[in-house]
Amino acid sequence: MKTLLYISTAMAIMAGCSKPDVDDNGLTETNLNAEFTITPVAGSDHRFVVTASDSSYILSKWDFDNGAGAVAGRHSQQVFLPDAGTYNITHYAVGRGGAHFSASKSVDIATSDPAAGNLVEGGKFETAEDEAKWTSFTIDGSSVTWSRSGGKMTVSGGNWGHAGIYQAVEVEANKEYRFDMVVSGSGASETWFEVYFGKAKPAAGTDYTEGGRRIGMSTWDGCATSTFSGKITEIGCVGDLLDSDGKISFATGGTIYLVIKCGGANLGTSGISIDNVELRGVQ
Repeated sequence: MKTLLYISTAMAIMAGCSKPDVDDNGLTETNLNAEFTITPVAGSDHRFVVTASDSSYILSKWDFDNGAGAVAGRHSQQVFLPDAGTYNITHYAVGRGGAHFSASKSVDIATSDPAAGNLVEGGKFETAEDEAKWTSFTIDGSSVTWSRSGGKMTVSGGNWGHAGIYQAVEVEANKEYRFDMVVSGSGASETWFEVYFGKAKPAAGTDYTEGGRRIGMSTWDGCATSTFSGKITEIGCVGDLLDSDGKISFATGGTIYLVIKCGGANLGTSGISIDNVELRGVQ
Protein backbone atom coordinates (compact mmCIF):
# COMPACT_ATOMS: atom_id res chain seq x y z
CA MET A 1 0.00 0.00 0.00
CA LYS A 2 1.15 3.48 -0.70
CA THR A 3 -0.01 6.67 0.96
CA LEU A 4 0.24 9.93 -0.89
CA LEU A 5 0.81 12.76 1.57
CA TYR A 6 1.41 16.05 -0.16
CA ILE A 7 3.50 18.53 1.82
CA SER A 8 5.87 21.36 0.74
CA THR A 9 7.60 21.29 -2.66
CA ALA A 10 7.82 17.53 -2.94
CA MET A 11 4.18 17.06 -2.09
CA ALA A 12 1.37 19.28 -3.26
CA ILE A 13 -0.88 19.99 -0.28
CA MET A 14 -4.08 21.95 -0.53
CA ALA A 15 -4.08 24.39 2.34
CA GLY A 16 -6.15 27.33 3.46
CA CYS A 17 -6.41 29.70 6.35
CA SER A 18 -9.33 31.79 7.50
CA LYS A 19 -10.27 33.98 10.40
CA PRO A 20 -13.60 35.34 11.61
CA ASP A 21 -15.04 38.82 11.60
CA VAL A 22 -14.61 40.01 15.18
CA ASP A 23 -14.66 43.37 16.90
CA ASP A 24 -11.33 44.53 18.26
CA ASN A 25 -12.57 45.32 21.76
CA GLY A 26 -9.44 44.18 23.54
CA LEU A 27 -11.21 41.07 24.83
CA THR A 28 -11.54 39.12 21.60
CA GLU A 29 -8.61 37.67 19.64
CA THR A 30 -8.13 39.24 16.22
CA ASN A 31 -5.26 37.11 14.95
CA LEU A 32 -4.11 33.59 15.81
CA ASN A 33 -1.90 31.16 13.91
CA ALA A 34 -3.91 28.01 13.17
CA GLU A 35 -1.41 26.44 10.75
CA PHE A 36 -0.26 22.88 11.43
CA THR A 37 1.92 20.10 10.09
CA ILE A 38 1.07 16.50 9.17
CA THR A 39 3.77 13.87 9.71
CA PRO A 40 3.38 10.19 8.68
CA VAL A 41 3.95 7.64 11.45
CA ALA A 42 6.79 5.30 10.52
CA GLY A 43 5.63 1.89 9.37
CA SER A 44 2.01 2.91 8.81
CA ASP A 45 0.18 4.07 5.70
CA HIS A 46 -2.82 5.32 7.67
CA ARG A 47 -1.51 6.99 10.83
CA PHE A 48 -0.27 10.56 11.07
CA VAL A 49 0.70 13.07 13.71
CA VAL A 50 -0.92 16.49 13.38
CA THR A 51 0.88 19.28 15.22
CA ALA A 52 -0.22 22.88 15.54
CA SER A 53 2.50 25.35 14.60
CA ASP A 54 1.66 27.59 17.54
CA SER A 55 0.05 26.97 20.92
CA SER A 56 -0.58 30.51 22.17
CA TYR A 57 -4.35 30.16 22.29
CA ILE A 58 -6.98 28.69 24.58
CA LEU A 59 -8.03 25.53 22.74
CA SER A 60 -7.36 23.39 19.67
CA LYS A 61 -10.21 21.80 17.74
CA TRP A 62 -9.68 19.27 14.94
CA ASP A 63 -11.99 18.19 12.13
CA PHE A 64 -10.61 15.01 10.54
CA ASP A 65 -13.32 14.80 7.86
CA ASN A 66 -14.90 11.73 9.45
CA GLY A 67 -18.36 13.17 9.98
CA ALA A 68 -17.86 13.99 13.64
CA GLY A 69 -17.16 17.67 12.95
CA ALA A 70 -14.71 19.77 14.91
CA VAL A 71 -13.94 18.33 18.35
CA ALA A 72 -11.62 19.54 21.09
CA GLY A 73 -8.16 18.00 20.91
CA ARG A 74 -4.52 18.44 21.79
CA HIS A 75 -1.83 20.68 20.37
CA SER A 76 -0.26 17.54 18.85
CA GLN A 77 -1.98 14.20 18.42
CA GLN A 78 -2.10 11.09 16.26
CA VAL A 79 -4.91 10.46 13.79
CA PHE A 80 -5.90 7.22 12.06
CA LEU A 81 -7.26 7.53 8.49
CA PRO A 82 -8.34 3.98 7.55
CA ASP A 83 -10.26 4.39 4.29
CA ALA A 84 -9.09 5.16 0.78
CA GLY A 85 -9.89 8.68 -0.34
CA THR A 86 -9.09 12.31 0.39
CA TYR A 87 -9.38 13.66 3.92
CA ASN A 88 -9.68 17.44 4.34
CA ILE A 89 -8.27 18.10 7.81
CA THR A 90 -8.98 21.41 9.52
CA HIS A 91 -7.43 22.82 12.68
CA TYR A 92 -9.24 25.52 14.66
CA ALA A 93 -7.31 27.72 17.07
CA VAL A 94 -9.78 29.09 19.62
CA GLY A 95 -8.83 32.30 21.39
CA ARG A 96 -10.27 34.87 23.77
CA GLY A 97 -13.88 35.76 23.20
CA GLY A 98 -14.47 32.45 21.42
CA ALA A 99 -12.82 33.64 18.20
CA HIS A 100 -11.98 30.75 15.83
CA PHE A 101 -9.12 30.83 13.34
CA SER A 102 -8.70 27.90 10.97
CA ALA A 103 -6.24 26.26 8.58
CA SER A 104 -6.83 23.23 6.35
CA LYS A 105 -4.73 20.61 4.57
CA SER A 106 -5.69 17.52 2.59
CA VAL A 107 -4.29 14.00 2.81
CA ASP A 108 -4.78 11.36 0.10
CA ILE A 109 -4.99 7.71 1.19
CA ALA A 110 -4.44 5.33 -1.73
CA THR A 111 -5.89 2.09 -0.28
CA SER A 112 -8.03 1.15 2.71
CA ASP A 113 -6.43 -0.42 5.76
CA PRO A 114 -6.92 -4.23 5.40
CA ALA A 115 -7.76 -4.76 9.08
CA ALA A 116 -9.73 -1.62 9.93
CA GLY A 117 -11.15 -0.52 6.58
CA ASN A 118 -14.87 0.13 6.58
CA LEU A 119 -16.93 -2.94 5.61
CA VAL A 120 -19.99 -0.78 5.01
CA GLU A 121 -20.28 0.54 1.45
CA GLY A 122 -21.86 3.88 0.69
CA GLY A 123 -21.90 4.87 4.34
CA LYS A 124 -21.13 8.52 3.59
CA PHE A 125 -24.22 8.98 1.36
CA GLU A 126 -22.43 11.53 -0.78
CA THR A 127 -23.65 10.24 -4.14
CA ALA A 128 -26.51 8.32 -5.73
CA GLU A 129 -24.08 5.42 -6.03
CA ASP A 130 -23.67 5.45 -2.24
CA GLU A 131 -27.43 5.34 -1.77
CA ALA A 132 -27.69 2.44 -4.22
CA LYS A 133 -25.61 0.29 -1.84
CA TRP A 134 -28.61 0.28 0.52
CA THR A 135 -32.09 -1.23 0.19
CA SER A 136 -35.10 0.54 1.68
CA PHE A 137 -38.09 -1.41 2.99
CA THR A 138 -41.41 -0.46 4.53
CA ILE A 139 -42.39 -2.31 7.70
CA ASP A 140 -45.71 -0.70 8.54
CA GLY A 141 -47.66 2.01 6.69
CA SER A 142 -46.19 4.56 4.31
CA SER A 143 -45.93 7.59 6.57
CA VAL A 144 -42.22 7.08 7.36
CA THR A 145 -39.71 7.19 4.49
CA TRP A 146 -35.94 7.25 3.93
CA SER A 147 -34.26 9.57 1.39
CA ARG A 148 -30.77 10.93 0.65
CA SER A 149 -30.07 14.65 0.69
CA GLY A 150 -27.12 16.88 1.53
CA GLY A 151 -24.70 13.99 2.01
CA LYS A 152 -26.89 12.25 4.57
CA MET A 153 -29.63 9.62 4.65
CA THR A 154 -32.72 10.88 6.44
CA VAL A 155 -35.77 9.10 7.80
CA SER A 156 -38.76 11.40 8.20
CA GLY A 157 -42.48 11.38 8.89
CA GLY A 158 -44.47 9.87 11.72
CA ASN A 159 -48.08 8.81 12.30
CA TRP A 160 -46.75 5.49 13.64
CA GLY A 161 -45.19 4.45 10.35
CA HIS A 162 -42.12 2.18 10.42
CA ALA A 163 -39.42 1.75 7.76
CA GLY A 164 -35.79 0.72 7.42
CA ILE A 165 -32.73 0.39 5.23
CA TYR A 166 -30.28 -2.47 5.10
CA GLN A 167 -27.06 -3.72 3.52
CA ALA A 168 -25.40 -7.15 3.34
CA VAL A 169 -21.92 -7.24 4.88
CA GLU A 170 -19.36 -10.07 4.93
CA VAL A 171 -17.82 -10.76 8.35
CA GLU A 172 -15.39 -13.25 9.88
CA ALA A 173 -16.30 -15.55 12.75
CA ASN A 174 -15.19 -14.44 16.24
CA LYS A 175 -13.40 -11.36 14.92
CA GLU A 176 -14.00 -8.17 16.88
CA TYR A 177 -15.52 -5.27 14.97
CA ARG A 178 -16.66 -1.81 15.99
CA PHE A 179 -19.85 -0.17 14.75
CA ASP A 180 -20.64 3.53 14.77
CA MET A 181 -22.37 6.26 12.80
CA VAL A 182 -23.20 9.94 13.08
CA VAL A 183 -26.86 10.70 13.86
CA SER A 184 -28.60 14.06 14.00
CA GLY A 185 -32.07 15.48 14.29
CA SER A 186 -34.25 18.31 15.53
CA GLY A 187 -35.94 16.27 18.25
CA ALA A 188 -38.68 13.65 18.04
CA SER A 189 -41.56 12.38 20.13
CA GLU A 190 -42.76 8.82 20.68
CA THR A 191 -40.08 7.57 18.31
CA TRP A 192 -37.67 4.63 18.15
CA PHE A 193 -34.47 4.37 16.07
CA GLU A 194 -32.71 1.00 16.12
CA VAL A 195 -29.78 -0.96 14.65
CA TYR A 196 -29.76 -4.75 14.14
CA PHE A 197 -27.28 -7.33 12.80
CA GLY A 198 -28.89 -10.55 11.61
CA LYS A 199 -28.50 -13.53 9.29
CA ALA A 200 -31.99 -13.20 7.81
CA LYS A 201 -32.65 -10.84 4.92
CA PRO A 202 -35.24 -8.15 5.76
CA ALA A 203 -38.61 -8.34 4.01
CA ALA A 204 -41.19 -5.64 3.30
CA GLY A 205 -44.17 -5.70 5.63
CA THR A 206 -42.28 -7.60 8.35
CA ASP A 207 -40.68 -6.11 11.43
CA TYR A 208 -36.98 -6.94 11.83
CA THR A 209 -35.94 -8.19 15.26
CA GLU A 210 -33.28 -10.85 14.58
CA GLY A 211 -30.36 -10.71 16.95
CA GLY A 212 -32.07 -8.11 19.12
CA ARG A 213 -31.71 -4.37 19.16
CA ARG A 214 -27.97 -3.71 19.39
CA ILE A 215 -27.88 0.09 19.66
CA GLY A 216 -30.26 2.96 19.10
CA MET A 217 -32.27 5.88 20.41
CA SER A 218 -35.68 5.94 22.06
CA THR A 219 -37.65 8.95 23.22
CA TRP A 220 -39.20 6.80 25.94
CA ASP A 221 -35.67 6.20 27.27
CA GLY A 222 -34.76 9.87 27.22
CA CYS A 223 -32.77 10.51 24.03
CA ALA A 224 -33.59 12.16 20.69
CA THR A 225 -36.24 14.30 22.40
CA SER A 226 -34.47 17.59 21.58
CA THR A 227 -31.89 18.69 19.00
CA PHE A 228 -29.03 16.18 18.81
CA SER A 229 -25.93 15.47 16.72
CA GLY A 230 -23.06 13.07 17.33
CA LYS A 231 -21.91 9.47 17.17
CA ILE A 232 -24.56 6.99 18.19
CA THR A 233 -22.15 5.28 20.60
CA GLU A 234 -22.01 8.58 22.48
CA ILE A 235 -25.57 9.92 22.29
CA GLY A 236 -27.61 6.69 21.95
CA CYS A 237 -29.48 5.41 24.99
CA VAL A 238 -30.54 1.82 24.21
CA GLY A 239 -28.78 -1.40 23.20
CA ASP A 240 -25.91 -3.51 24.50
CA LEU A 241 -23.33 -1.96 22.15
CA LEU A 242 -23.38 1.15 24.31
CA ASP A 243 -21.60 -0.81 27.05
CA SER A 244 -18.97 -2.10 24.63
CA ASP A 245 -18.26 1.21 22.85
CA GLY A 246 -19.78 -0.23 19.68
CA LYS A 247 -17.70 -3.42 19.67
CA ILE A 248 -19.38 -6.53 18.29
CA SER A 249 -18.39 -10.03 17.14
CA PHE A 250 -20.22 -12.83 15.32
CA ALA A 251 -20.20 -16.54 16.22
CA THR A 252 -20.26 -17.53 12.55
CA GLY A 253 -18.80 -15.82 9.53
CA GLY A 254 -20.39 -15.03 6.20
CA THR A 255 -23.18 -12.67 5.23
CA ILE A 256 -24.93 -10.62 7.89
CA TYR A 257 -27.45 -7.85 7.32
CA LEU A 258 -26.91 -4.44 8.87
CA VAL A 259 -30.43 -3.10 9.43
CA ILE A 260 -31.28 0.45 10.53
CA LYS A 261 -34.96 1.08 11.19
CA CYS A 262 -37.07 3.85 12.63
CA GLY A 263 -40.69 4.63 13.41
CA GLY A 264 -43.05 6.45 15.70
CA ALA A 265 -45.55 9.22 16.09
CA ASN A 266 -43.37 12.22 15.14
CA LEU A 267 -39.76 11.97 13.91
CA GLY A 268 -39.26 15.75 14.17
CA THR A 269 -39.37 18.62 11.72
CA SER A 270 -36.10 17.58 10.04
CA GLY A 271 -36.37 13.83 10.67
CA ILE A 272 -33.40 11.77 11.81
CA SER A 273 -30.29 11.79 9.60
CA ILE A 274 -27.38 9.35 9.49
CA ASP A 275 -23.90 9.70 8.05
CA ASN A 276 -20.53 7.96 8.20
CA VAL A 277 -21.93 4.50 8.94
CA GLU A 278 -18.98 2.26 9.86
CA LEU A 279 -18.26 -1.36 10.72
CA ARG A 280 -14.51 -1.84 11.14
CA GLY A 281 -12.21 -4.56 12.39
CA VAL A 282 -10.68 -3.74 15.77
CA GLN A 283 -6.89 -3.69 15.57
